[in-house]
Amino acid sequence: MQRILIIEDDAAIAHLMESTLRREQYNTIWAADGVQGADLFETGHFDLILLDLMLPGISGFELLEYFVPSKVPVIIISAMGQVENRIKGLKMGADDFLVKPFQIGELLARVESVLRRTGKKETTFSCEEVTVDCDSRVVLKNGQEVELTAKEFDLLTVLIRNRNVALSRCFLYESVWQEEYTGETRTLDNHIQRLRKKLGWNDKIQTVFRIGYRLKM
Repeated sequence: MQRILIIEDDAAIAHLMESTLRREQYNTIWAADGVQGADLFETGHFDLILLDLMLPGISGFELLEYFVPSKVPVIIISAMGQVENRIKGLKMGADDFLVKPFQIGELLARVESVLRRTGKKETTFSCEEVTVDCDSRVVLKNGQEVELTAKEFDLLTVLIRNRNVALSRCFLYESVWQEEYTGETRTLDNHIQRLRKKLGWNDKIQTVFRIGYRLKM
């Protein structure tokens, strides 16, 4: 699970970011000021830093200068959205700049984009005897390749990226088939049944009553 360090002095904003990112299966740690942010950075490995600029103790720009040599990607998230601040942050080495207030969906998109661009996005998943490589679209069980159709693989990927979360049939269908869900469940349910059988995951791909499915990992 990828670790994200959030350095933000506004507790409400930090908690919103934490809860949202955790739902997407990121491991988050929050620092409420610049000094705590620097200390946490020194003591742990992180895949991404979300950095406010106006911080008590040590400013965001000072922290950015400290973080850049480590090659850990940084997204600045700040109300200081003037052009000169955005230019300064990006020239100093930030990977992106998100201006407050922001839509939570945009935050998730920026996080995923930066992790993918910097090669830090998780692309291989393992659960007991099954390994899934999202880049090569190869699934192995006990070292043997499992033949999945394109839609079966896409469905498996959505379940894995949202593991341990109850997902509605509507969300699953529209994520995989890229068309409006009209309430017809046969197509999705058949694909779920085939995944269970091919992977031996009858106990892991769980039916959630009146909602949809959850992959328990």
